[in-house]
Amino acid sequence: MNATDRTPADLLRSALAADPARPLVTFYDDATGERVELSVATFANWVAKTSNLLQDGMSAEPGDRVALLLPAHWQTAVWLLACASVGVIADVDGDPARADFVVAGPGRFEAGLACGGERYALSLAPLGRRFVPGPPEGYADYAVEVPTYGDRFVAYAAVDPEAPALVVAGAEYSGAEVVERARAGAAGLGLTGPGSRLLSGLPYDTWEGLGAGLYAPLASGGSVVLCRNLALAGEEAVAQRIESERVTATAR
Repeated sequence: MNATDRTPADLLRSALAADPARPLVTFYDDATGERVELSVATFANWVAKTSNLLQDGMSAEPGDRVALLLPAHWQTAVWLLACASVGVIADVDGDPARADFVVAGPGRFEAGLACGGERYALSLAPLGRRFVPGPPEGYADYAVEVPTYGDRFVAYAAVDPEAPALVVAGAEYSGAEVVERARAGAAGLGLTGPGSRLLSGLPYDTWEGLGAGLYAPLASGGSVVLCRNLALAGEEAVAQRIESERVTATAR
C-alpha cells in the first residue's frame, strides 16, 4: 500500500488503484448459509454510495458521531469506511444518546431510539435485502435509500488524519492511528502482503476484531474472509472453508 496513506479511506483508494478486481471482503454467515464476495471495486462502490448518503442524505459533517449498533458483517465494514471517508466518528456499539446518528441491526433497534438524530436500519438479511413490509418504526431502510446515491464520492471538507475517527471498546483512535495500528498488527496476524488471506471469526466490538476483520487486511494489501456465527460451523466445515477460500492465516 501507499506509505503516504494516513486514513482508512486513503487505504481503500490505494487498494482500488492497485488492483480493483481482487477480492477484499468475503463474508459468511453460518446462521443463514450466506456467502458474499466483494472485490475492492464493489466494496469501494458501496462505500461511495454510503458516504454520499452520510454527507448529503444525513447532512453529516466531520466530527459528528455515528453509533454503529451492528455485528461483524460486510455492511458494517462498508459503514466504517464510509465514516472514514466523510470524517465522522464511527462509534462501534456506542451510546445512541450521545450520537448524532444511529445505524442499527436486528436486536438493536429499540436501543437506537435513544438517538435524537436520523436513524438507519439494516436488515442484515442475505443479499442486503430491504425490510418487508417496512423498516422498524423510527428508522429509514438503508437498503432502500443507499441505491439512490452516486457511485463517486467527493468530501466537502478534507478529512484530518489526526481527528478522532473510531471508538471501540472505550478507546478512541484517529484515522492515522487506525492506519498505524493496522500496519503494525498485520504481520502478527500472518498478513505478509498481497495474496495474504485471513479468516476472522472475531466480533467487531474490540480493536482486535476490527483489525483482523477489516483494517489489517486492507492496510497490507491482503483480504479477509469474515465469518459471523462461526461457532455454528463444525471444525470440518471450517477446515474445508480454509482450503476452498485459500486462507493463509486465521484469527478465531
